[in-house]
Amino acid sequence: MKASTLRIGLFGIGLDAYWPQFAGLKERLEGHLATVARKLARPGVAVVNLGLVDNPERASDAGREFRQEDVDLIFLHVTTYALSSTVLPVVRRAKVPVIVLNVAPTRAIDYAAFNRLGDRTAMTGQWLAHCSACPVPEIANVFKRAGIPFHQVTGVLDDDPECWREVDGWVDAARVVAAMGRNRLGLMGHPYGGMLDIQSDATLQGVTFGTHIEHLEVDELSGLRRGISDAALAERAEEFREAFDVQPDCAWQDLAEAARTSVALDQLVARHRLGSIAYYYKGSGVPENDATVASIILGCSLLSARGVPVAGEYEVKNVQAMKIMDLLGVGGSFTEFYAMDFNDDVVLMGHDGPGHIAIAQARTKVRPLAVYHGKVGRGLSVEMAVRHGAVTLLSVVEGGDGALALLCAEAESVAGPILEIGNTNSRYRFGCGAREFVQRWCSHGPAHHCAVGVGHVAGTIEKIGRLLGIETIRVC
Repeated sequence: MKASTLRIGLFGIGLDAYWPQFAGLKERLEGHLATVARKLARPGVAVVNLGLVDNPERASDAGREFRQEDVDLIFLHVTTYALSSTVLPVVRRAKVPVIVLNVAPTRAIDYAAFNRLGDRTAMTGQWLAHCSACPVPEIANVFKRAGIPFHQVTGVLDDDPECWREVDGWVDAARVVAAMGRNRLGLMGHPYGGMLDIQSDATLQGVTFGTHIEHLEVDELSGLRRGISDAALAERAEEFREAFDVQPDCAWQDLAEAARTSVALDQLVARHRLGSIAYYYKGSGVPENDATVASIILGCSLLSARGVPVAGEYEVKNVQAMKIMDLLGVGGSFTEFYAMDFNDDVVLMGHDGPGHIAIAQARTKVRPLAVYHGKVGRGLSVEMAVRHGAVTLLSVVEGGDGALALLCAEAESVAGPILEIGNTNSRYRFGCGAREFVQRWCSHGPAHHCAVGVGHVAGTIEKIGRLLGIETIRVC
């Protein structure tokens, strides 16, 4: 799926009555706004800067312009005092999330220099250039009464890393939300029978995230496999040897079958413009389909590493979590509780099937399995541990109230023995302890799967939830 540009709307505010009263004030504030625009600019982001909005008429026009420009998010830079009637029309018409950016031009006014000015008109103009906090309560009051969700960042224009990290977090969150709204999720097969927790309302996924769901058949993938040339098969098998640590006991026939399916998967993704996939095939006595799904793991692992996360067991909610993590650039590997190690106070977590090999601690091993536990077939599987260091877990939870929520926790992936059974599995240590983590996590009723990514990104996940208007729960 091609990455699309995030479109950020930006405007500053002021009061047109000030401009003839205080020479140079407008130009000074426009300079502050230009600084904000430069700080927001980055690859993959288009900043639509409408300048200073200083009266209700201009505000109405600005709202229309933002709609015409199809912005995903608005930053309202509070440059000085302005009437709330100058702000409300912009946001009401634009109908996208708004971040109130309350940043002062300096850490503090130079009081001695200010009081030496002597000219009280000049002094008032100087103060107005620093009074960004003044109208924030008024703006917040009107947004609250209008039912408009808003978010705030408070700080200093320059030399304030904490402030601009917060801004960067909102930009990252907005990028994820926008990309989720454009994502095409392929669902192939049906849920694993009896796993009531993974059942999901597909319409709710589209309503909440904007995701388009494309329903696929295993037969289509099997049909594509028939057309794979020997040359393409050999090339993909060689690619496997470069991407994976293929163990000596892996048979060539199994590797060839996996290569054939991998090339066919790439064609399926391209044909339907997919950005993620969830699949499960129980097996219905069609040998060709059995062979297709039994050889799918390596190809799905490659896809996951290339930005098309793949979840087994038709886990719709969890592939959404995996996609969010992937869009944050931290991976998003399919996982579940494996066991608890009370001696080392860690939780072992992993899963059979595809793994996100881009976040592996070392080269991912490919091992032959005589049986896929609880599933049809045999063949090659991947074994990896998630990179040691900071990690974040994420689950998309569907509650009894018919709403989705985000559940997350931060932890550390730590060294130690893992289960060498041809699955992905890792050891995770939680700040609250393994026992407390499991109890807190399960108390919120998630499905038994979740996504794991590298780095601590719970703060950005919380922002994603706020932009989507859904609850975010952080347990650790």
